[in-house]
Amino acid sequence: MKTVINAVAAVLAVAVISFMLWRTPPPAWTDAEITVLRSLWLESLSALPAAPGNAVADSPAAALFGQKLFFDTRMSANGSISCATCHQPERRFTDGLQKGQAIGTSKRNTPSIVGTAHSPWLYWDGRRDSQWSQALSPLEDSSEHATDRTRVVRLIAQDENYRATYESLFGALPELAKADEPAVNTVFANVGKSIAAFERTIMPTTSRFDRFVAAVADGDVEAQALLFTDDEKWGLRIFIGAGNCTQCHNGPLFTNNEFHNTGVISFSGEVPDKGRVVGIKQLLTNEFNCLGQYSDDANQQCAELIFARTGVELIGAFRTPSLRNLEHTAPFMHKGQIATIAAVLRHYNEAPDAMIGHNEAQPLGLSARELRQLEAFLKTLAAPVARLPAMIGGD
Repeated sequence: MKTVINAVAAVLAVAVISFMLWRTPPPAWTDAEITVLRSLWLESLSALPAAPGNAVADSPAAALFGQKLFFDTRMSANGSISCATCHQPERRFTDGLQKGQAIGTSKRNTPSIVGTAHSPWLYWDGRRDSQWSQALSPLEDSSEHATDRTRVVRLIAQDENYRATYESLFGALPELAKADEPAVNTVFANVGKSIAAFERTIMPTTSRFDRFVAAVADGDVEAQALLFTDDEKWGLRIFIGAGNCTQCHNGPLFTNNEFHNTGVISFSGEVPDKGRVVGIKQLLTNEFNCLGQYSDDANQQCAELIFARTGVELIGAFRTPSLRNLEHTAPFMHKGQIATIAAVLRHYNEAPDAMIGHNEAQPLGLSARELRQLEAFLKTLAAPVARLPAMIGGD
């Protein structure tokens, strides 16, 4: 009996110690940790980078024109699909689906466009190198808008308001009966540049995490306690430490805008997606890329494109997405293969072998509690998107 009592007492002692450790408040942040936190702070986000390929990138008039085009369903073969069909503002410009659904089913998950003005690459595989060139692709994709550039140009020409706005920004439209291919392409490219001017205004806003970093920077312990739970603090510590998350998800937008193979399982019934290794080849031959004749940058400042990697290490690699507003952008990964944040964290904790190429990630060995804490932290990145300009027909 005494042995049993001793055994029970030992178990209880371990349980008490574990509970006490679990309840241990996080220590004060070190100077080195504060430096990392500042690097993730939205206040540290640089000014919008120049967009020399788009002469109207910062024109308010072009942004308003682009916004109208973004929500216009006439920019599709059946008159029912707009850019906003998949990039829904209320879902942080995603759609909540595994793969985008428009006239058909897209090949991949709809990525958010929030903050993409800061990215040198667009799409999961980076097959476009500017917001304006990306905006053109869905228009002619048979699974998305399924229209063509000639019909887009005709819409601009035949809509009295669109025509007047276009000509105020870009000069006279060519006569359609006389328009040669370069002229049609130029108008089509300018449509993309107008949409990009609008998308350039779509930015994240201050989250609870950002307010917490401000409190840390000010040494305001009371505000820190009000803003974050202990679990969220521990989760943040794991994020910048044992979780190795900042290897890829760094900077104020929580992305390095690079391409990584992280061993994500293929979409059910499909062969593995080759990702960036195919995307870069498509970009190099695209007529609307940075080096193309439709870019407004006469100096062709295209270092990213010229020096882009093209090797086999890019097989199965996809662009690192931003982690801001995760709770509004599920499902996750390039084909929506993973439904929840918790499942994503379990995937990285296990780091399975890649089905194609090589998984760059290593198993993390985090406990179930640490994974919950990490998830708790990630949810502090929630924040509304910056208020859009007045919508068509009202606020």
